Amino acid sequence: MKKFLAVLHARNMEFLRDRSALGWNLAFPFLLVFGLWFMFSGGARDVYKIGIIGGKAELQQISPTLAATRYVEFIEYNDVNALVNKVSHHQIDLALDLGTPRRYWVNNNSANGYLAERILWASAPQQYVRNAADGVEIRYVDWFLPGIMGMNIMFSCLFGVGYVIVRYRKNGFLKRLKATPVSAFPFLLAQLISRLLLVLSITTVVFIGCNLLIHFNMQGSYATLFLLTALGTLCMISIGLLIAARSSSEEFAGGILNTVSWPMMLLCGAWFSLEGTHPWVQALSNISPLTHMIAGARAVMNEGAGIVDIWPHLAVLGVTGVLFLVIGAAIFKWE
Repeated sequence: MKKFLAVLHARNMEFLRDRSALGWNLAFPFLLVFGLWFMFSGGARDVYKIGIIGGKAELQQISPTLAATRYVEFIEYNDVNALVNKVSHHQIDLALDLGTPRRYWVNNNSANGYLAERILWASAPQQYVRNAADGVEIRYVDWFLPGIMGMNIMFSCLFGVGYVIVRYRKNGFLKRLKATPVSAFPFLLAQLISRLLLVLSITTVVFIGCNLLIHFNMQGSYATLFLLTALGTLCMISIGLLIAARSSSEEFAGGILNTVSWPMMLLCGAWFSLEGTHPWVQALSNISPLTHMIAGARAVMNEGAGIVDIWPHLAVLGVTGVLFLVIGAAIFKWE
């Protein structure tokens, strides 16, 4: 018992004296709670999203019962084709055109769209002509897949690289490596290429295996999707290398990695569409590299987008990845 208590006391004191790790463990839950509070504040959340062509004021005149329905968010649009496209991709549950004739579009594969259509029928019977969403009606799994794959890549890169470098530094491996002719940039580049090959290989195997069973919707080119995935993976690895460049504690590195990964996971649009959310939320989402990787993958798979169409996403991922790698090499600490 004395030996056990001695080891327990030593481990507790080791953690408490690591001020950086203790600080992150205390600060991170507060940051996460306040971040979620900011995203979902404002009372009860709307359950359904209905896009309208014609304005909310006109909807109030035509269908006052529908306009007064609680837990339904009405979002104004000017382009009917763009709105219908969002319905087919599960970003909007229902599309209303208040012109003449009055029409609505619904995705037959959307659970929310099914219920939103029933709300429309109950609130405004026999006022609208029903239409199925134009084009290919994307299944929810087809919309959800890029988010799942993107988050798996993010966690594999951030924690797979960050913890390894910090462990190298903590056990003295980097200190011994410092005596060799290897400089920081080629060392980090080797770590990046190694993890890049590993993650791309695993992701490819998982994608092919799932595709054999589920048969994902694929409108675009596999080569374009692979290029986007490679640049996104490179960017995530570079972020992990940057975080590990000067971290000497695994607990501290874990705190920073969680602080970086959780906001990206919540704001990337992997779990739910960000249509109609607060403008600040959408602005923060566009900063996240994970958002660009997932949005680009969805555009390739579900819309048939090519390299020219997703060029902004490719540029953000490529430039960000190279920039983080260069900064990480510049501030890298061997000991």
